Amino acid sequence: VQLQASGGGSVQAGDSLRLSCASSGRTFSSYVMGWFRQAPGKEREFLAVISRDGWITQYADSVKGRFTISRDSAKDTVYLQMNRLKPEDTAVYLCAAGPRVSTRTNGYDYWGQGTLVTVSS
Repeated sequence: VQLQASGGGSVQAGDSLRLSCASSGRTFSSYVMGWFRQAPGKEREFLAVISRDGWITQYADSVKGRFTISRDSAKDTVYLQMNRLKPEDTAVYLCAAGPRVSTRTNGYDYWGQGTLVTVSS
């Protein structure tokens, strides 16, 4: 499966963005989908994950209550709605596909190329 993330940009603190991750192929519904981010000089950080049917979601404490993950199987796309953005949210955001719900980077088999989000104060 190939993943293409989009929707990043430069915003002010307090603004919102919605990231999209489109999947190619016909196997999107077979995968658990996750969002991660990586800031310069830092390790890749788990943000959110959604189960195949969309019923189960899990979030990192750092984004809980501000970010929402969702998926649209008709469009083979997973989204990350990000509200009340903070400067510390600045990073490259990556989507990933894997076989089961996981917060670990090694729990995912496929990765998109990432989209940059920059939040200024």
